[in-house]
Amino acid sequence: QVQLVESGGGLVQPGGSLRLSCAAAGTIFNLNTMGWYRQAPGKERELVADINKGGSTYYRDSVKGRFTISRDNAKNTVYLQMNSLKPEDTAVYYCNLHWGPSFTSWGQGTQVTVSL
Repeated sequence: QVQLVESGGGLVQPGGSLRLSCAAAGTIFNLNTMGWYRQAPGKERELVADINKGGSTYYRDSVKGRFTISRDNAKNTVYLQMNSLKPEDTAVYYCNLHWGPSFTSWGQGTQVTVSL
């Protein structure tokens, strides 16, 4: 059984920074794309950024230049460095892993609140 443990969320003022981490525990093989999604109240879950096993990245337009995704394959961990945070970044952030032949695992979610 695979468990994803997220950390790093919290309350930050506009313009501040946070770093999210997501570590996968359990038996994982053939780790593929790792990513971060977010869901704000009353809105659908959306992809924020992802990174494939080759290191290629994707960012949604609203976070380009502010967020950086990275991964440590030896630790089965994905990170999201968030800078210049805005109130509209407030959401629950979920990590997502694609692994094995066709498995997908989700983290439990971590709250990010950007407010004065």
